[in-house]
Amino acid sequence: MRTVIFDLDGTLADTSADLIAAANACFRALGAGDLLDPSGDALTAFHGGRAMLRLGFSRLGGGTEDDVDRQYPHLLKAYEAGIDRETRLYPGAIEAVHALRGAGFATGICTNKPERLAEILMTRLGVRDLFGSLVGADTLAVRKPDPAPYRLSVERAGGVVSRSMLIGDTETDRKTAAAAGVPVALVTFGPEGKGVGRLAPEALLDHFDALPALAARLLDLAA
Repeated sequence: MRTVIFDLDGTLADTSADLIAAANACFRALGAGDLLDPSGDALTAFHGGRAMLRLGFSRLGGGTEDDVDRQYPHLLKAYEAGIDRETRLYPGAIEAVHALRGAGFATGICTNKPERLAEILMTRLGVRDLFGSLVGADTLAVRKPDPAPYRLSVERAGGVVSRSMLIGDTETDRKTAAAAGVPVALVTFGPEGKGVGRLAPEALLDHFDALPALAARLLDLAA
């Protein structure tokens, strides 16, 4: 079965505002105020909680990995409390998933968000049942760009890696696909825009309307 695996943050959904709000909650508790900007720091948000904490601490003039480690559990707690306050699925995402499934594709998610939080978010958004798998950052002992989580997401969705592809938005997704030996399409509607073209993916995706035809073309070539 042909399989399309999606990254979550910055690919299926714009989660940046809620992620940044969680990081800012940590800095406010330290008496530093809101150090991150929901718009200007969106790309950092899509690289995860620790990346946001590192950026915030850098704006305070330092901070160590121990500081990041101490704040990370607080960030996760704050994020869970407001996980779907501002988060929205990107236009056309769910219509594209429905179209893929209607055409006989399996679909799944491979994210570097902790699995429990990803499950909560997709359930709150009302779309968890559209994906045959959900593999998170802590499902295995390794995370993307290691290919093992990707492979597991394909297998749990009912597919085979050789007939699969990844939809993502960052260099991490590009490296994951390369390590797994599968094509990747990077979306251009994230904070980096068409700049993701520098990563030389097999395809760029400007809108989810184009995904069903793109997936059919790339995976037919892989047959």
